Amino acid sequence: MNNQTPHVEPIRLVVVPDVLSMAARGADEIEVVLKDAAQPVLGLATGGTMEHLYPELIRRFQAGKISFRNATTFNLDEYYPIEATHPQSYRCFMGEKLFNYVDLTLTPVEGARWGQTFVPNVGGEHVGAVCLGYEQAIIKAGGIDVQILGIGKNGHIAFNEPGTSPWSRTRIVKLAENTREANARYFGSSADVPEFAVTMGISTILEADKIVLLASGEGKAAAIKRALTGPVSADCPASYLQLHPNVTFIVDRAAARDLALP
Repeated sequence: MNNQTPHVEPIRLVVVPDVLSMAARGADEIEVVLKDAAQPVLGLATGGTMEHLYPELIRRFQAGKISFRNATTFNLDEYYPIEATHPQSYRCFMGEKLFNYVDLTLTPVEGARWGQTFVPNVGGEHVGAVCLGYEQAIIKAGGIDVQILGIGKNGHIAFNEPGTSPWSRTRIVKLAENTREANARYFGSSADVPEFAVTMGISTILEADKIVLLASGEGKAAAIKRALTGPVSADCPASYLQLHPNVTFIVDRAAARDLALP
């Protein structure tokens, strides 16, 4: 598949003025699923981009516009090895940014160690069993209705770094050095960022009914251009999204800088 361009559906591109508009449009996509699906399944992401999205969802919940009470959530990834209680774990990130402020059940229930919210739980368990169990949990939930994504400067989605196979599933991966450097702001230095992570694979992501990718800032412009207009290639894992029939990119003007827009 590397450097091939098969017949695919075009990705819908929405360009908005700024990061707050990006967050609002992303929240619109989630709101539709929460209201239309009897038991909505949300695929969620972490990172700086999501720090704009989640406050908007909390605001809508507090205003009575949306509810998560019937929802199940699956996060894309988690650092390895790291305990869920570690302050820089993605489990903690999600609690601090979203889970603790909406009506999701966070106490353990049968089949879901963390209630309605799934984040790969890599501390103290065999990583292979964690990965297999995560795939099985998604299937048991009925599949993901909408998967939210960010994008790395090197074109990674989740922690699927350049070179990732399109057939990949949830697994342990080694993080690229530029990814660790980009995440150093959360840990103090790149040396403190874990070298490995557990991540959903490309194939897992592409099985979602709908995919919404959010991006803001000039630093993401080159990756957005490659994902949208380049060949479908392992060199830019986000380009695999061209293979999905229902993908929307919501980007601010800075992230759309390199695109030939009217």
